[in-house]
Amino acid sequence: MDDEDRGRLLAFPQAPEAIEMRHLRSFVAVAEDLNFGRAAARLYLSQPALSRQISALEKLVGCELLRRSTHRVELTLAGEALLERARRLLDDLDEAITVTQSVGDELATRLAMLWKPMLDASTGGGGLEDLRGAYEGLHAQFSPPPEVQVRPVNAGGVPSLRVGADLDEPPTMVYFHGGGYMLGSAFGYRPLAGALAHASGTQALVPDYRLAPEHTFPAALDDARRAYDWTREQGTDPERIVLCGDSSGAHLVLSLLLSLKAEGAPLPGAAVLFCPGFDLTGASMEAACPPGHELDRMVIELRRATDIYLGGHPADDPIVSPLHADLSGLPPLLVQAATGDYALAEAHALVDRAREHGVDARIELFPVTTHVFQIFWSFLPEAADALHQAGRFAAEAVAADAGRGSAAG
Repeated sequence: MDDEDRGRLLAFPQAPEAIEMRHLRSFVAVAEDLNFGRAAARLYLSQPALSRQISALEKLVGCELLRRSTHRVELTLAGEALLERARRLLDDLDEAITVTQSVGDELATRLAMLWKPMLDASTGGGGLEDLRGAYEGLHAQFSPPPEVQVRPVNAGGVPSLRVGADLDEPPTMVYFHGGGYMLGSAFGYRPLAGALAHASGTQALVPDYRLAPEHTFPAALDDARRAYDWTREQGTDPERIVLCGDSSGAHLVLSLLLSLKAEGAPLPGAAVLFCPGFDLTGASMEAACPPGHELDRMVIELRRATDIYLGGHPADDPIVSPLHADLSGLPPLLVQAATGDYALAEAHALVDRAREHGVDARIELFPVTTHVFQIFWSFLPEAADALHQAGRFAAEAVAADAGRGSAAG
């Protein structure tokens, strides 16, 4: 329908909101064959059901579309006016669905190809350096947003990177990268941390904390604490700092929060956790998969990595087992998870426990299957949405804390 046609027609807003696509498909099927029996067979409907749908459509538009008699079916003038337009509408809808499905398949294929080197290194008997190289290679395929600058800094003895649009301003975000405490780097995580900093309108510090097996617990936690203290020393009030992390980096955020709380040290204003994994024993993941499931291998690998990281430290220590810790008094938490992620149950468990302890905790779920899908923010729509929402949460949390501080002053 062109603009001239629209100008000659009266608006009927209540009809489009009530008409269902099945009504239009039924009408077009009957109108094309002028036969209810053949149309019903084509749509896998009974003739009475098809007749009811046509009658419902006629009631909604307020006029007769098909004239029925014992021996024939005819289109009315109103039916003729609707037929071609309904065809175009249904064709456009079918094309849109086809394109959407093809793009979805393309995105799924692209994600699988990006993760393939990591899976090959893991299942092909590659050593730790092979895994580390594959993980860096995954992140190296992306770049920070063009507005983001990157600058190295010594953050209390921890080699780190500062990322943000204006590095003359002190950082108000600290981002801890994932990688199971054995993989990952600040350099590799420049794109994701930079995108999150840009989304929140702030500057972020990305510590290159020490990794296992060279450095076991509590080396990563000690580095996280030094980086947090350094951020405070730059003149940033603790309530204006947001801690962020993905996967094991999210676990490190919780360990740092619980450690600060135990010491009575000032807590940050909020925390953002991407696809967190909190159960270092692998029990949650094991409970979520049946015997013989492909996750069985991941459970074995997780336990092996956990043993290496803990280096003999008790796994039931609340500092490293936040699902069994007292979480009361922690700042607001935003947890984002993928609905198809193997760690989804742990995300739900943390939010439930935090709420039970009076913490303002919220969870956002995204319909993807990839762990730490936020890495792919540059081309995956769900990841871009996730970063936008996380950035808004961080900005609002800091602004709320700043407002409360001003009121108290």
